[in-house]
Amino acid sequence: MDTRIIKGAFALAAIAYTVQLFATGHWGSGIGMIFVSAIAVLAVLRSIRMIFVFFNLQQQKLDKAKKWIDRINPNHLWKRQQAYYFFLRGSTKMETNLNDAEKDLRNALKIGLKKDHDRGAVKLNLAAIASAKGRRKEGLLLLAEAKKLDTKGYLKNDIKQIEKAIKNPKQVFRSR
Repeated sequence: MDTRIIKGAFALAAIAYTVQLFATGHWGSGIGMIFVSAIAVLAVLRSIRMIFVFFNLQQQKLDKAKKWIDRINPNHLWKRQQAYYFFLRGSTKMETNLNDAEKDLRNALKIGLKKDHDRGAVKLNLAAIASAKGRRKEGLLLLAEAKKLDTKGYLKNDIKQIEKAIKNPKQVFRSR
């Protein structure tokens, strides 16, 4: 059964109970239930496991991130979250299996990422993969697209690193 349905039903029940508490004059309990309802709604809109994956990747703990991402069923995610799932899964596979990583990153682009810098990060990772596989021209094209998408400069250092690696193929690099 899809967990989104269960979480949604729980969130609706929490909201209804909150309204009922306020309607009957139980203001203290109603205020407390607002927090419970907010957490329930957040759980419906966001995957808690995805949050753990983001956190572990940010902390550079790839083993823990891989464990969390393996626990996620992409069919139980909203469409936009599926794109981020494939982005994260591809990012964690970059060091071990370039073919699977490329497939997941292309899936993330196909489904659609919300932010430009996220699309830029995917294209940057794809450029690194293309360069590692000896497809230098494709890598340069993807790198140029990543530069265009990085309007806020989040990927500036990574772009320079990949650019050096593409120009000097013997140099070993690590992507984001």
